[in-house]
Amino acid sequence: MSSTKTQTAVARRKAETEEAGLDDHDSLSTIRHADDVLLAKLGYRSEFKRQISLIETTAIVLSILAPLESVTVTLPFTLASGGHVGMVFGWIIPCILTMSIAACMAELTSAMPTSGGLYYFSARLAPRRWAPLACWITGWANVTGQVVLMCSSDYLTAQMIVTALNAGSDGAIKLGLGPTYGIMLALLVSHGILCSFKTAILARINVYYIVLNLGTLIALSVALLVCSGEQRVSAKTAFTQFENNTGWSNNGWAFLLAFYAPMWTMVGYDSAAHLSEEIVGAARVAPIAILGAVASTSILGWLLYISISFATASVPRLLETDFTIPAGQLYIDVLGKPGMLVIWSIIIVVDYTCGAAQGIDASRVIFAFSRDNALPGSKWWKRVHPRTRTPIHAVWLVMALSAILGLLSFSDNALTSLAGASVIALYTSYITPIILRLTSGRRTFEPGPFSLGKWHMPVGIVAVMWTAFLIVLFVFPSGPHPTAETMNYTIVVIMAVFTFASLSWIFSARTWFKGPVRTIGQGEEAHEDSEKLDEKDRTSVHEREVVE
Repeated sequence: MSSTKTQTAVARRKAETEEAGLDDHDSLSTIRHADDVLLAKLGYRSEFKRQISLIETTAIVLSILAPLESVTVTLPFTLASGGHVGMVFGWIIPCILTMSIAACMAELTSAMPTSGGLYYFSARLAPRRWAPLACWITGWANVTGQVVLMCSSDYLTAQMIVTALNAGSDGAIKLGLGPTYGIMLALLVSHGILCSFKTAILARINVYYIVLNLGTLIALSVALLVCSGEQRVSAKTAFTQFENNTGWSNNGWAFLLAFYAPMWTMVGYDSAAHLSEEIVGAARVAPIAILGAVASTSILGWLLYISISFATASVPRLLETDFTIPAGQLYIDVLGKPGMLVIWSIIIVVDYTCGAAQGIDASRVIFAFSRDNALPGSKWWKRVHPRTRTPIHAVWLVMALSAILGLLSFSDNALTSLAGASVIALYTSYITPIILRLTSGRRTFEPGPFSLGKWHMPVGIVAVMWTAFLIVLFVFPSGPHPTAETMNYTIVVIMAVFTFASLSWIFSARTWFKGPVRTIGQGEEAHEDSEKLDEKDRTSVHEREVVE
């Protein structure tokens, strides 16, 4: 048996070597070598250890999307914007359209697997004259979205903890906005410490957490259907009953606001691109992780929302609950207090893991943009710790900026504002290289192992139109006649950053920022540099492949 496995491993290594076109004896070393050669051709010296596999990459992306946690915390959007119809159709329609963006991003990542990701794509696809500006816009949008997403992730985890304390004490413990912000700060500090560790450790931990995440989601979906008993509504009600609790008189517009739930969830899947310099076989693995994670989140989130729709006997009751997150009331009504606390505790763990994965993603964006000297203080943020091989300074910058942005939590409408800001910023960075792929980069683009082929044009057009619609949607307030307390602060966050970036470009950056900076030579120099692999790392990676 052992001999058969060894022969199979040898045959697989030989096939991989032939496919890569290289003469190295070690299969994973060959893949890693090929990755470094491609990275060198793109202009960068490899500074990270390539230790992340396909399963681990997919787990990290799924940890950021976090369907179980996302459905739970975004339930208020769908409850208000359509009730049962908002829950069922307000989720799946946007998810289907978002697959077009994920497919375009997968194609770009396969062709250019670098930590810079989206802003690097823009620089390569834009006309040479406009490449620095395209890179600047995309980079700042992505950095903004990543930091906002980090902040919102830990803010929601803090809200989950507050809700658990409220439920566990039968309402005796009611923490206000100040203590909630304090919990968020503690979470940010802990994530800063965790994200400073070796990425390979976090990647492997994420595999176990994602099993817990998806397993709990499926169990919860079944439990809600089984335990709802007599309060379970009919299929007609679950799929067709519409309730407008937004305050807007137009039901069509009210339903569109339900899109906040899936679109706040469907952000951060570009993490596979930002981790590509740490992935083994990145040109193939990253696209699979992006598409697989987005598709899985869409389907599993929809199944959970359908179960929630069946289990919701009264939409107004959930909207009027004293719990910070209304899903807590639903889980208590259906599963009882012990059942709710068990599920809630698991969701808090899952949410915490989501924050850790997001911290890794955001820090890699900061590192890559700083490597090209685009951020103030770049010399600090692009440093990689010699022992952990992680950008520790970038990690703590993400946490500090998230703490400052978290001051928005003192607004009653903070969730809507943070969701809107992250979606607009990230989707601006997503769509810019896609537009360039359809226009100036149409003939210069060189596809990688994953390609849309002739479908790149129709899929790209759908992606552009969908993104344009989302940007308009997410700047609107959640209800008519907003006050200072209830207004949507999305536009404030977005305009503050974009104004700073624009003024920086006009008065300074346009004279010195030229886009991605090469950290390695071309031709033979690049090839020789990519061959300087640590022998100990080669051996450990080889042993890992044989075990697998």
